[in-house]
Amino acid sequence: MDEYAGDSFVNRDDPIPTIILNTPSPRPRTPTHNRPENHDSYQSDTETPSRSGGGLRGRFSALKEKARIQDHLVEKLLSQVVPLDDAELPKDDPPVPGRAAKPNFTLPTMSNNFRRFNARIGVVFVFQARVIRLLAWRRPTHTLSFLAVYTFVCLDPYLLPLLPLVVLLVSILVPSFVARHPAAEFSLTNEQAMVGYSAHGPPIAPAVTVKPVKELSRDFFHNMRDLQNSMEDFSQMHDAVVRLVVPRTNFSDEAQSSALFVVLFAACLFMSIAANAMPWRLIFLVAGWGVTCVGHPAVQRQLETAHKKHVQPQEEKAMTWVEKWIERDVILDSAPETREVEIFELQRLSGAGEWEPWLFSASPYDPLSPARIASERPTGTRFFEDVQPPQGWEWSEKKWALDLWSREWVEERIITGVEIETEGERWVYDIYDEQADKIGVIDGSTLSKGKAVDAAAAKRPRPSWEEGEDSDGRRGEWRRRRWVRLVKRKFISRDAVP
Repeated sequence: MDEYAGDSFVNRDDPIPTIILNTPSPRPRTPTHNRPENHDSYQSDTETPSRSGGGLRGRFSALKEKARIQDHLVEKLLSQVVPLDDAELPKDDPPVPGRAAKPNFTLPTMSNNFRRFNARIGVVFVFQARVIRLLAWRRPTHTLSFLAVYTFVCLDPYLLPLLPLVVLLVSILVPSFVARHPAAEFSLTNEQAMVGYSAHGPPIAPAVTVKPVKELSRDFFHNMRDLQNSMEDFSQMHDAVVRLVVPRTNFSDEAQSSALFVVLFAACLFMSIAANAMPWRLIFLVAGWGVTCVGHPAVQRQLETAHKKHVQPQEEKAMTWVEKWIERDVILDSAPETREVEIFELQRLSGAGEWEPWLFSASPYDPLSPARIASERPTGTRFFEDVQPPQGWEWSEKKWALDLWSREWVEERIITGVEIETEGERWVYDIYDEQADKIGVIDGSTLSKGKAVDAAAAKRPRPSWEEGEDSDGRRGEWRRRRWVRLVKRKFISRDAVP
């Protein structure tokens, strides 16, 4: 009783159908060949062949060795073109200890994994084929039974956790037990032909196990056929979704995408309010029955006839109405977004008492700025023509304009220790600091008197900035004024997007 009866999951019925859509993309045609039926003698490297001649095995080994040599040659060629080693690639996260490392791409590994995958993927195709037969009403009793179970689950959703347990019992455990305890065979002429099934006694049959199909066998090519059709289905569905969804959601037609955004936002608001009041059990029940009944051949013929008579003539009218609604109600900004940028012209007082142009900086370099406190030099450009707009923007005006409201930008930045020029060229000067010019040895009495005077002056409140006119006393080392200019968003072409 220790023996096992191996079986494989293979879709030996009709091939998995491919989806045919109205698309201009070409569909590959697979030439049909007469496949030999004696491929069962070939197996994978991990399996022991049950029957094979010495000469046939030798020829097969020679072919495999030749394929290995070709794989190594192609792998060497790819290593010169594509960097297969990812050791130099940046890694965001450190490797987790105890987790298996992911190998690099190699043709032998890819080929071996594909063969192993194709030998074991049959269970997916069997399930897919059974679902197709169920929804296509191949056996109406099975479809009606499925609808009965679905109805019970919709009416009582608490039965949903029961379904996996029932499937495990009915579809796996019961058939496995019956395979180990098969029913007794009786002759039709025997009087005991009507004896029912009995599970008494020890198991008399080997247990059923699942094994991968043999390589180059008929079942192996069945899996390759279904895998080929599934890849075609995915490609067709992917192209259909991209063609249907992407142009309406990527704002290539901004009016249409904006209208869709408004509709979806209104739907979200409605669902957030009315979701708890909707009869979801009835909705899912009707939807499930509707989807299942649509798969019936007679219903499909009726729907196709109704679509040609009633839906197709109204499609153009409906699309025209939607386009007119979008054109009438969706208003887009015609002008690009504009912003105001600023630059500060800095000048420094020379030893001869003249103001020298220094540079154009993005910072006013005021007395209490971090760069000034750290005794760092201001950064910027020497010439006005070298000032560039921010990245992604372009100039909207031809020239810079002097900001005549110097008091406003000084108050907005809470700048202290400056003197504002309200007329003329609108310079903002540093206030002259007498203590900064004192150098050398200072007498103690003079220092104490100076401290007393400074303490008395500190008690008197004084403004953070002063207003003055040209040539109004001594001023500090730096002065600055603000220039402004409008910029607008730059159009980014599709080729410029990384």
